[in-house]
Amino acid sequence: MKLAELGEFGFIERIRRAVAGAPGVHLGIGDDCAVLELPPGERLLTSTDLLIEEVHFRREWTDSFRLGRKSVSVNVSDIAAMGGTPRHLYLGLGIPADLPVEELDAFISGFLSACRDYGATLVGGDTCRSPGPLLISVTVEGSAPSAEVVSRRGARSGDGIYASGTLGDSALALRRLLDGSLPDDVSAARHHDPRAQVELGRTLAKARLPSAMIDLSDGLLADLGHILEASAVGAEIEIAALPLSPAFRSALAEAPELIELALSGGEDYQLLFTIPPAREGELAAISTALGLPLTRLGTVTAEPGRLWLRRADGGREAATAKGFNHFSPFGKG
Repeated sequence: MKLAELGEFGFIERIRRAVAGAPGVHLGIGDDCAVLELPPGERLLTSTDLLIEEVHFRREWTDSFRLGRKSVSVNVSDIAAMGGTPRHLYLGLGIPADLPVEELDAFISGFLSACRDYGATLVGGDTCRSPGPLLISVTVEGSAPSAEVVSRRGARSGDGIYASGTLGDSALALRRLLDGSLPDDVSAARHHDPRAQVELGRTLAKARLPSAMIDLSDGLLADLGHILEASAVGAEIEIAALPLSPAFRSALAEAPELIELALSGGEDYQLLFTIPPAREGELAAISTALGLPLTRLGTVTAEPGRLWLRRADGGREAATAKGFNHFSPFGKG
């Protein structure tokens, strides 16, 4: 079926019927505005993101279902980074005229599947025709108790720097795709269907452990740089401490230069956070309870804006906070 046959309002009605009700949603899709309610005593967290075909994704590399899931996860990750609970999403689509309705149905199915995974609800949005690529705009709202919201601004000299999960897998998958080869299954899953670390973010925030936190979307060095700038501190990272998957280590053994992907590749969607030294011992129990590695990467220093990489031989080198930059050539800067 062609979208022109279904029409904009027919497509919206198709989405509305697929969305279940949820606590706190008094009115969702189908009116001029959504009417929503937050739990008492919680602050509203809001973030928005764009995914543009041929910039953030290629349809020949991923199916529509996983693209829908990823569109949710990359936005929910921002809520996780501030210790929040995702609640409501808004979806805007700029749709090429030749995109089959079946692909749109698969996209919406994936989108709603991820919403259910995170306990969030699609409550509104917009659709229009795109004369070019597929455009996806997602806004996510979440909430957190006012005393538990975590920002980028609290890191202090002596704090430990930690990351969840492993780094570089998504970037390795993208490198393989750009080279015309197939990525391994683990890397491909991390690239096409990432998982936002909501449970970890809430657990850390509830315990009031992080002094600062951010999600790893643009790359370790770039995102750590955001914390350093906001907190007016520096950092030293141990290259040997970077948490790498078996697939990444195997690739690294053949091409050592791929370590750059773990440092600057982006789209990990893990959490990067700093912890006061007196409370670092509390992380082991959280790691075990969640079944998620939490790795100490280095230490916050008192040198504002200075970022050092410590090599395995004990020497160190200055690093720049480089990562994905949409307005630099080839996205790097």
